[in-house]
Amino acid sequence: MSGRRPSATLPESVDVGKSASADLDVTVGQYTHRGPKDINQDFHGALVPSGHQLASRGVAVALADGISSSNVSQVASQAAVTGFLQDYYCTSDAWSVRKSAQRVILATNSWLYAQTRQSQFRFDHDRGYVCTLSVMVLKSATAHLFHVGDARIYRVQGHSLEQLTTDHRVWVSRHESYLGRALGVGQRLEIDYQTLPLEAGDVFVMATDGVHGFLSQQQITAAISAHGDDLDKAAQAIVSQALDQGSDDNLTVQVVRVNRVSDKTGASELYRQMNGLPFPPELDARMDFDGYRIIRKLHASNRSHVFLAVDRVTEGPVVLKTPAVELREDPVLLERFLMEEWIARRIDNPHVVRPCPPERRRNYLYIALEYIEGQTLEQWMRDHPKPELTVVRDIIGQLARGVRGFHRLEMLHQDLKPGNVMIDTMGTVRIVDFGAARVAGLMDLSLPEEGQGVPGAALHTAPEYLLGHEPTARSDQFSLALLTYQMLSGKLPYGVRVPRIRHPRDLNALTYHSLRMDRPDVPVWMDEAIRKALHPDPARRYEALSEFLQDLSRPSRNFLNRTRKPFMERDPVAFWQGGCALLLLALLASFLGW
Repeated sequence: MSGRRPSATLPESVDVGKSASADLDVTVGQYTHRGPKDINQDFHGALVPSGHQLASRGVAVALADGISSSNVSQVASQAAVTGFLQDYYCTSDAWSVRKSAQRVILATNSWLYAQTRQSQFRFDHDRGYVCTLSVMVLKSATAHLFHVGDARIYRVQGHSLEQLTTDHRVWVSRHESYLGRALGVGQRLEIDYQTLPLEAGDVFVMATDGVHGFLSQQQITAAISAHGDDLDKAAQAIVSQALDQGSDDNLTVQVVRVNRVSDKTGASELYRQMNGLPFPPELDARMDFDGYRIIRKLHASNRSHVFLAVDRVTEGPVVLKTPAVELREDPVLLERFLMEEWIARRIDNPHVVRPCPPERRRNYLYIALEYIEGQTLEQWMRDHPKPELTVVRDIIGQLARGVRGFHRLEMLHQDLKPGNVMIDTMGTVRIVDFGAARVAGLMDLSLPEEGQGVPGAALHTAPEYLLGHEPTARSDQFSLALLTYQMLSGKLPYGVRVPRIRHPRDLNALTYHSLRMDRPDVPVWMDEAIRKALHPDPARRYEALSEFLQDLSRPSRNFLNRTRKPFMERDPVAFWQGGCALLLLALLASFLGW
């Protein structure tokens, strides 16, 4: 998903043209109509990429159908289609079509489910953000089909249609049924997948039940034959006939014709599809590598090596990130490396590093990212051991906006530490590493292996990771508050105790040391805000990151009331004057017999 909530006022499709490649040539025709209903809850789209992505990712065609019981289902349909067409082409070239598409669909499903859980429909999923989704990816000489719901994908066989998908509809009686499988219903999703060999001349039809429930196969194939190469008119004719036949639903049709298939399906390409891109050779300064000239190594860890390089085509600086040799024997860490590129392409946020556009085919496994001229937050902290409060607030505010870019996509960063943050020469803060990120719907890939420990740096992680509890957005909040504390004091709020946690009782040993012991200029209310965000119990932290940022900038009434000094400390003279006056009145009353 893109993180931007789709608008229901957008058109009901993502348009496409015609592929013009020596490898694969495809024509797509599409048409949709709301029928007798007020709103069109169908959404469809197709995308033919240019350049090497046509060969590496193929052509994608997607169709979603909302459910009539929901007033927001059209938002779900649009999110499912646009999200797939955007995110599928952001996945790593080393991933197979199946792996890329399924992970995009699972992430979309989790996003839709979260929207329902956060809305007034959380107890009635039939009224929430739910839809069907059918996807066809044509790559080289193979069609890859992904299907959830009751829309259909057909292949034209002469004057009839071969149904390639199964309707996920459960019939209670002859006249009553319900959708047995759909996006947005639950956190888990089962996706039908199959592959078919492609041949020149193949024609496929994708249709919602507002069409296939009212037309015969012969009527559909006749309309396609009657309009020759104009597949848009063929799709429109099919919809018009279904309306004439009494269709009472939204109607959408997509017709896909394969004009030419790739002839590059030899052993080398099949090997790459099965095994991914090869590991790069050992890189060094002044070395030419896959269209880049290596300048110098910037960083090295047990997960990756980072190099400054120059693109030999654009002559612009880039950062190349290659997997460490250790990853060859660790499929979990290698999977995270590949996930990092997909995440980088998904997020469009000024405070998150951007990947370089994939303008050419890669021959090795690596990630190309924009070069940020500046310094890490780690170095900045060394240069500014006692920073001004306003400067710290600005840095944390920018960093939080980057973190919220992850949260909006149902992702957790999980590794916020000074070395993973860059501050450029203009003062803009950027997150530059997210190899430990957790994507909702892909839990099995995001969780560390048993014995592997926390996904990020243990000193900067939230205690719940050490206890094996489910992390949430409040876990990133803890790490962000820890960076705030560290920037102001140069210390960690709990020292080195957090990595030693093994049992819930160990949380009692985490005693917060007030920032004011090292920074008396920190207001009491600001110290209390950081204390709350750093609470060992996630339930005791802020519900939203925005609340923490607000309390960092202005006094919270709750904190002011809690930390307000007694009257005797605030004005001792007035306190004793008042006390003496009361004592005098008491003596006069006793003397006069009052």
